[in-house]
Amino acid sequence: MKANVTKKTLSEGLSLLERVIPGRSSNPLLTALKVETTEAGLTLSGTNLEIDLSCFVPAEVQQPQNFVVPAHLFAQIVRNLGGELVELEITGNELSVRSGGSDFKLQTGDIEAYPPLSFPEHADVSLNAEELAKAFSSVRYAASNEAFQAVFRGIKLEHRPESARVVASDGYRVAIRDFPASGDGRNLIIPARSADELIRVLKDGEARFTYGEGLLSVTTDRVRMNLKLLDGDFPDYERVIPKDIKLQVTLPATALKEAVNRVAVLADKNANNRVEFLVSEGKLRLAAEGDYGRAQDTLDVVQGGSEPAMSLAFNARHVLDALGPIEGDAELLFSGSTSPAIFRAAGGGGYMAVMVTLRV
Repeated sequence: MKANVTKKTLSEGLSLLERVIPGRSSNPLLTALKVETTEAGLTLSGTNLEIDLSCFVPAEVQQPQNFVVPAHLFAQIVRNLGGELVELEITGNELSVRSGGSDFKLQTGDIEAYPPLSFPEHADVSLNAEELAKAFSSVRYAASNEAFQAVFRGIKLEHRPESARVVASDGYRVAIRDFPASGDGRNLIIPARSADELIRVLKDGEARFTYGEGLLSVTTDRVRMNLKLLDGDFPDYERVIPKDIKLQVTLPATALKEAVNRVAVLADKNANNRVEFLVSEGKLRLAAEGDYGRAQDTLDVVQGGSEPAMSLAFNARHVLDALGPIEGDAELLFSGSTSPAIFRAAGGGGYMAVMVTLRV
């Protein structure tokens, strides 16, 4: 087998696989990269038993032959090559990797022993890949990192008649994004770490979904993935979304982020990074206090609602996370000083964050 491939395209493909294939494992085969070749190019595949990933790399190939190599070592070699064109050649149990004046010899593994990976040929439903990636990116911050929180470590994907919704929550906040979608899809919970890989591989075009037993397969024009799903019921998050809004505030999201960042420097790290919000007479006053002093900042806002003033407190980190996906003006909706609050974009867009307040 001989193949010529550009360093750029090969490196891009290997970078996708590197995140999935473990660097160390009790089963050495799981640290390997499987390369299947045709005259059109190379198909790179790997697994960590939670995610199977396959990526196509265009190349000129003669006498196609499949092989297995150590994934991270191969990727490191390719990244450090000096030339722009990479030549691969199999001789016996050895892979030659050449570029410019460099020539590496890498031992290949037993391809027959490599665990079989299969990807479906049909699709049950298709979603816009860019919209799906944007939605996952918007809510990812709210998924829990705590192992004991089970389904909170996942992101729920809901299919609705004319749209789809992704939801993440760690029990203290909920992040939601709606986006246009059609088709009869299932509701499911994708592990947040698997969603991270989806965000990286979904660029444009369509993401084709195929449902299996506890498994979701996602296919694009270049990449195929199998993802194990989380079992369990996602909490009824809609009951924590406040309905009775008493005070509404609108202001530039960037200005609020900068002000929260400023006062949070002195927020007490042992008291949930507490930042107080006081809304009154078209002003939003932010205040924080800790062992080394106190800080405050005042912003002009557009104020509305039945309540003339309100005092609330939030975790500063949670506020910054919630504001992250918002561009332009942010709309803050308050139902009471001890009730959850809504942060969303003033112009719509489908994104909403719901946060519990700290005791005032």
